Amino acid sequence: MSSSAIDGEAPDLVCQLDNVQGIVDALTAVRWKRHQDAVVELSEHGVVLIVEESSCLQAKVYLQRELFIVYEYNAQGRPRFGVSLGLLVDCLNTFSIPGRSTTIEIQYPGPDMQLLLKSVDSPEACIYAEIRTRIPETISWDYNFEPAGTTPLSFTVKSAALKEAIDDLEWPGSSIQIMLQPVPPSVTFKGEGHGDLQIDFMYYVNTDLLIAFSCDRQVSYRYKYKFLRATTSNIPSSVIRDNRGSKLTIGRGGMLKVQHLVSVARPSIPHPHIDSAGYQQPSRIAYIEFFVKPEEDEDTNNE
Repeated sequence: MSSSAIDGEAPDLVCQLDNVQGIVDALTAVRWKRHQDAVVELSEHGVVLIVEESSCLQAKVYLQRELFIVYEYNAQGRPRFGVSLGLLVDCLNTFSIPGRSTTIEIQYPGPDMQLLLKSVDSPEACIYAEIRTRIPETISWDYNFEPAGTTPLSFTVKSAALKEAIDDLEWPGSSIQIMLQPVPPSVTFKGEGHGDLQIDFMYYVNTDLLIAFSCDRQVSYRYKYKFLRATTSNIPSSVIRDNRGSKLTIGRGGMLKVQHLVSVARPSIPHPHIDSAGYQQPSRIAYIEFFVKPEEDEDTNNE
């Protein structure tokens, strides 16, 4: 926490964004329930927003400094503050005008350690907002994501197909089993409730859905449905529309990492090249990462 705004020094951060809707999309992707607290960490490299639940699910939104048209960082170290995620998203939405590129300035801290936002692209009118921040009560848990072996256990699937599969597997209070096997190369999602439902992605059969696949041994882990669903429940429509892919990686101990990419390119600027996996050049992309801990009762396939 800094007192720079109080003692007359420059704020820790003054930055400007020219695509508010892109940032709203990125933050909404990690908003899986109505009331959520988030921790924001500032650095010379950009802004990271972290949300978590029950020490079993953690999500991070990475906003690299290249996404900002102005990024003036004056702090020592990495200031952190807590904020209501819903309030932040709703506040940013007031600056977003459909079909138009809106530029806003964000400053932290204000005189009372608040987050300050204002529109800067209109000489006739200015929208101004203050969001109260707090000192984070806890330190985010260390997910300690490590590779499961020399060969990565990962696959990339079209985001729309991933969301549809997880939505179809809904059983209240249930778990979802994710199994990877090298022969035949495939990914299986299996839900158990009043009955069994299984969805298979075969790598060589359906490469337009399962875009990339890496696995040298069969592995199988279970994850609580509510945590797994949170990773896809609010995928932005822009990700679905642009036909992008989401990457899932299983690390040591079954830790699941789910990665999405959200464009924050200005609406008036054509999208840069998008490859077959749906990846854009990094300068106008917000990176979203979820980490989901597995359930404890694992089978022996993972040894």
